[in-house]
Amino acid sequence: MLNLIATVMLLFATSCTKNDEPITPSSTTLGDITVTVGGRSFDATLEQNSTAEAFLARLPLTLEMSELNGNEKYHYLDHSLPTNSVRPGTIHEGDLMLYGDNCVVLFYETFSSTYSYSRIGHITDPSGLKEALGSGNATVTFDRKR
Repeated sequence: MLNLIATVMLLFATSCTKNDEPITPSSTTLGDITVTVGGRSFDATLEQNSTAEAFLARLPLTLEMSELNGNEKYHYLDHSLPTNSVRPGTIHEGDLMLYGDNCVVLFYETFSSTYSYSRIGHITDPSGLKEALGSGNATVTFDRKR
């Protein structure tokens, strides 16, 4: 009986991988999104992680984002997203990140930071982003690229 159980367990363990190719996400799994603010649209590339996947699943999303520190806009979501926090050291203009587990942050300046964030994505060409966001709160729409 013990030999039968061992044989069955061995079959299960090897049947999952036998002749299967390894499962690896493709670089296009998440795709790109469009960020629209102040009548301008910006292309953004999403990171390959669970935070970006959960964010993408909620699109389209229009957020009233508040101004903070003259370098970012933020909005607290009503729900949490998975986190993969890192300390990037340098925040770059166009970075789209998650602070904590529910605060979406769009940065429009490059600066050094000691805070931890989960990466969502990055605007590929942030030229004009600061001007489009303006100096106060801003309505920002995130949507799948069409």
